[in-house]
Amino acid sequence: MRITRTPTGLTQGSGTKGGIGESTLRPDGTLKVTGEFAYASDLWHEDMLWGFTLRSPHAHARIRSVDVSQALATPGVHAVMTHDDLPAATRYGLEIQDTPVLADGVVRHHGEPVALVAADHPETARRAAAKILVEYEQLPVVTDEESATAPGAPVLHPGRSDHHAGHVPHPNIVHRQPIVRGDAAAAKARTDVIVTGEYEMGMQDQAFLGPESGLAVPADDGGVDLYIATQWLHADLRQIAPVLGLPEEKVRMTLSGVGGAFGGREDLSMQAHACLLALHTGKPVKIVYNRFESFFGHVHRHPAKLRYEHGATRDGKLSYVKARIVLDGGAYASSSPAVVGNAASLSVGPYVVDDVDIEAVALYTNNPPCGAMRGFGAVQACFAYEAQMDKLAAELDLDPVEFRRRNAMSQGAVMPTGQVVDSPAPVAELLRRVKAMPLPPERQWETAGGSPDVRALPGGLSNTTHGEGVVRGVGYAVGIKNVGFSEGFDDYSTARVRLETVAGEPVATVHTAMAEVGQGGVTVYAQIARTELGVARVTIQPADTRVGSAGSTSASRQTYVTGGAVKHACEAVREKVFRLGRERFGSHHPAWATAELLLEGGKVTTDGGEVLASLADVLDGESVEAELEWRHRPTEPFDLRTGQGFGHVQYSFAAHRAVVEVDTELGLVKVVELACAQDVGKALNPLSVTGQIQGGTTQGLGLAVMEEIVVDPATAKVRNPSFTDYLIPTILDTPAIPVDILELADEHAPYGLRGIGEAPTLSSTPAVVAAIRQATGLPLRRVPVRPEHLTGT
Repeated sequence: MRITRTPTGLTQGSGTKGGIGESTLRPDGTLKVTGEFAYASDLWHEDMLWGFTLRSPHAHARIRSVDVSQALATPGVHAVMTHDDLPAATRYGLEIQDTPVLADGVVRHHGEPVALVAADHPETARRAAAKILVEYEQLPVVTDEESATAPGAPVLHPGRSDHHAGHVPHPNIVHRQPIVRGDAAAAKARTDVIVTGEYEMGMQDQAFLGPESGLAVPADDGGVDLYIATQWLHADLRQIAPVLGLPEEKVRMTLSGVGGAFGGREDLSMQAHACLLALHTGKPVKIVYNRFESFFGHVHRHPAKLRYEHGATRDGKLSYVKARIVLDGGAYASSSPAVVGNAASLSVGPYVVDDVDIEAVALYTNNPPCGAMRGFGAVQACFAYEAQMDKLAAELDLDPVEFRRRNAMSQGAVMPTGQVVDSPAPVAELLRRVKAMPLPPERQWETAGGSPDVRALPGGLSNTTHGEGVVRGVGYAVGIKNVGFSEGFDDYSTARVRLETVAGEPVATVHTAMAEVGQGGVTVYAQIARTELGVARVTIQPADTRVGSAGSTSASRQTYVTGGAVKHACEAVREKVFRLGRERFGSHHPAWATAELLLEGGKVTTDGGEVLASLADVLDGESVEAELEWRHRPTEPFDLRTGQGFGHVQYSFAAHRAVVEVDTELGLVKVVELACAQDVGKALNPLSVTGQIQGGTTQGLGLAVMEEIVVDPATAKVRNPSFTDYLIPTILDTPAIPVDILELADEHAPYGLRGIGEAPTLSSTPAVVAAIRQATGLPLRRVPVRPEHLTGT
């Protein structure tokens, strides 16, 4: 790892050990590595029941009847619930309330929840659910744009009245966002070189290792306490309370151990179901999905079809872009409108183009629901526009990196939405850095004795090749991703910070509702508190709804927004400490009134290093506390006709170089190296930053060559809901991932930081595919790339 640092100014407590800028250890790291960490699936109550969900075997069907009598008669069963048993609201949703709590007479996707069972043993619950008799009348399935918008196509959500419906040309279109700037038609007439391409991306799963799970405990006040693995406690609360018919203060939520998320826990899964069963039975209810059920229990990445047309001048400058992006949203809306906004607004990539004509839409279909996943619409666009960059470079006989650099945006560039990029945008520098990294040696699989080491060859331990037909390829890609919630969303976070003395030592306590899903927030917030308050000991309280919302752990926003809230609250606490010190000691030393004060090493000091008092003496047994909200600067919705507007608060950039070896006879690919250069603004924890970049890179690799939920186009049924058939990269598939971290501060962000988690997922996929193209000479317009795409069989 190489880090280039840029000065970001004086910070309070900058000399405190374990503060920002250091690679401090994660408090949960050792526990997770040793298997001692308590995840949500480990929750236990001595009197609990087990919940199970009966799911539809059809993708589109009318429910004619439901007979639960045999299930209720099963010994050990305490409750069976269907749609008719729901006490209050029957639908929920992140943006559009279109998702039934339990199927409401029609099922719209394979695996939709139909009924719930609570029993004294998980196997009893499962067997009882199998005894529920449901009579279905199958209906025609909608699986793509043609079947969704054809004359007479089944309307999946008749009478929808959400705020997006007024500008879409068909009721099976969830949302439509055009981006129109300049005059693409006129620019086309002046263009020297034009390339077009049609691209496709399969449905990727978040594939987190910890399945959906939680425990609901009924309370004496008629409410419920829910212990849950989620990404957004307060969004869950907002959706669950109406379903239960309870005020929000009677639904108390506490985050339990989360085994990964990547967007798949933004929507509700079993939260409302567990609470319903707990209130219905008066007993605690635990629900844990098995892996098969998990594939049906959360949303996935939108599969996409994209058509692009790019024009360029002979000297290698982009002249116009025209594109149409179609995202399959599946049966329910989830966050599809926001994904469409991202795909459209970021569809041109990190390049300067004055004339654009873009349209992005998301469809309602009977395929599995799709929503948030790392990269959130920008991944699909990046795969297509980077393929186009390589095609243009080839047409112009230019090096692909040089062509990108000639068109790279920089600070002050104007986005297709009309927004000026007013923070560093070092796209050309990132490309230069990633290209300058040393290449891995050729033919590493050759041993000194002349026989190949099959472990280093495509196919690896399967011993399928000894090096015959193996060709190396190198490919590049760069991407742009927004940070935080966009389009006018009130994106804020809340932090409560308390400073007190315990056994004579100052201790800071930080309380937020931030969902720790593996990104390392619990580490960073402690670093911020040490930096701002000058203390060694920091306690991070469990996340729950007893403190204000922290928003979702998504959109690369938590370090930015909740970190900003923690910093803001710490600053308020610090000022209260200084005020208290002036009241107690100001008459004894004029520096209390005249000097700039700092908190360092548990002491109040001047900026010249003079110690004025210990924190213990200043506090004198009292505690100082502040709970504050913090917001980034406001954004605005994109215009629904032109797409113009200040839609995103910040942008992040990453570039990749992929080195692959391909067995062209067998269609096998080995990614040898996947180098990344990324601007992070400020690396609050360099080791954690590197881990995030390497993790995002690996997910992009998976999308490039192996990961896809396969849906039968005739029945809309999922064919591979298991880790036997849905493949994710293991340690044997993960190459060396050298990382070059650039730190160019964003003056609008706390510490100058930039959200980092998603950007590397964008460019790693097209870089791998570009490398495979170079090795094989094949166009490869679809991901994941499969062996048959390389061999033609």
